[in-house]
Amino acid sequence: MLILSMALAAMAPAPAGNVDTTRNAFTKCLRGHLKKSLEAKMGEAEYEMSLKGACDTEREAFRAAVTAANRAGGDNATDAADNAEMQVEDYHAGFTDKFKDYSSTNTMPGDD
Repeated sequence: MLILSMALAAMAPAPAGNVDTTRNAFTKCLRGHLKKSLEAKMGEAEYEMSLKGACDTEREAFRAAVTAANRAGGDNATDAADNAEMQVEDYHAGFTDKFKDYSSTNTMPGDD
């Protein structure tokens, strides 16, 4: 029984690895949305509104992964969820700032 438990634990993805994977997918999606919004000559307010609805699947996967990693680290459910939400909001704020910078200089981000 102990060997089976250890084998299952070894096969389970590490929470940090899952956070990294979902973070990469989320930010890749946000970069794509940023480029499309700049190409469409979207205004700042319109971009901020559109950002809230962009990348839903990736955002929810990232939020769930961060929450799970926080819970695995000992946080209670509320603190874990609050931390995940704060990280999502930080990415939204960062991409909003990038949008404003690129819009003001009429430039586009490079390809990754």
